[in-house]
Amino acid sequence: DGRLTFFPGNQTVALPSINFMKRHGSVFLNAYTNSPICCPSRAAMWSGLFTHLTESWNNFKGLDPDYVTWMDLMEKHGYHAQKFGKLDFTSGHHSVSNRVEAWTRDVDFLLRQEGRPMVKLTGHRKQFRVMEKDWQNIDKAVNWIKEEAVNFTQPFVLYLGLNLPHPYPSPYAGENFGASTFLTSPYWLEKVNYEAIKTPKWSSLSEMHPVDYYSSYTKNCTGQFTKEEVRNIRAFYYAMCAETDAMLGEIISALRDTGLLGKTIIIFTADHGELAMEHRQFYKMSMYEGSSHVPLLVMGPGVREQQQIPNVVSLVDIYPTMLDTARIPVPQNLSGYSLLPLLREKAESKASPKGPRPSWVLSEFHGCNVNSSVYMLRTGKWKYIAYSDGSSAPPQLFDLTADPDELTNVAIKFPETVQSLDKVLRSVVNYPKVSSSVQEYNKQQFISWKQSLGHNYSSVIANLRWHQDWLKDPKKYEGAIDKWL
Repeated sequence: DGRLTFFPGNQTVALPSINFMKRHGSVFLNAYTNSPICCPSRAAMWSGLFTHLTESWNNFKGLDPDYVTWMDLMEKHGYHAQKFGKLDFTSGHHSVSNRVEAWTRDVDFLLRQEGRPMVKLTGHRKQFRVMEKDWQNIDKAVNWIKEEAVNFTQPFVLYLGLNLPHPYPSPYAGENFGASTFLTSPYWLEKVNYEAIKTPKWSSLSEMHPVDYYSSYTKNCTGQFTKEEVRNIRAFYYAMCAETDAMLGEIISALRDTGLLGKTIIIFTADHGELAMEHRQFYKMSMYEGSSHVPLLVMGPGVREQQQIPNVVSLVDIYPTMLDTARIPVPQNLSGYSLLPLLREKAESKASPKGPRPSWVLSEFHGCNVNSSVYMLRTGKWKYIAYSDGSSAPPQLFDLTADPDELTNVAIKFPETVQSLDKVLRSVVNYPKVSSSVQEYNKQQFISWKQSLGHNYSSVIANLRWHQDWLKDPKKYEGAIDKWL
């Protein structure tokens, strides 16, 4: 959650490496993902293009293999390029459950797709390596910096993708169940100040926006939660952020030990945030701040120190920024704009050939746990959220200055604002048309998958993440799918 990196008076968890980057670099106060789920978000970051342009609709449908990434171009221009850890931006990954849920989101039924969010404490007070796989990738990156990068005569670019602070798979609910376990050790939990944890306000289920209700239900969050349960989920999430921060610290230390820190630009960001029980949801897949607002910090030579940048920016800006930093010509067809003019000691006098950076950012979502395509435009104090064709679900409008927790939808109160923001949104993306093509794509993919099974698909579905609900009345749910098809 990007707000953890700057929020005034954020006393919930110690993040020393983030604070080091803030002291020696710049922090973006309004950075957003272009799609709040792993694969589509990373596809936007690696391609520099909005989700509706790459058609990266869900965690199964990412970039086609022939996309040229910024790293490809940097390598072509003489950079030593190295990737470690989670990449997750090409098609074909994630569980069958994940994609079937995305394809069938237009079906008129409610089925839980996740385990109930829960916490789990592991290890002892000295155990700091909880996410072992991430630590192994950190070790690889540290060794690469100390043994290889330090000897290069050409410049290098290193990409390191972590899984943390992502919730863990929940085996208690069957192997296909989602990642709904917030896991940490006492070592990290001690970094969290329980007293400072805010318990989010919830609307009653009957007052929820229909799409929010669907998300809350499919994420298994409509049941009763005690205040303590909610606070624990948030505390364990913050502890997972503290572990992530320590991993960042290892990279900064390796650069310092090799004398490379002063001549290396470091960018820290994330593919999405985590709701951690805000708006009666966990996970991401939402345009609320906890899910869509990501961290973005940059430090290094020429980057202004202790600067807080209020401009709205998004992950598609990473592509032109990487190329701009490396003085490689930036392709003109990109959705993003270089961040260098905002970061530099002296703002570059030459404006981008594309013209000035727009005053808005776009995020969109087409995957599972949400029964509609969602489009978010963030500009000034406003966040405007439109659904599907623009009329089958009511839009939302939040004034983030007056209502930072996004508890009051003021769309009916400000019809002129809704109208003007919708006009801007439609000038960027013909969203009713995109929503319609996603619906068509979902149906075709489901039909192909169903046919490929060659027998009763219902028994396969009965073993996916929603099996507990499905098995109560398979005929009813099969009927709903038949009606949809």
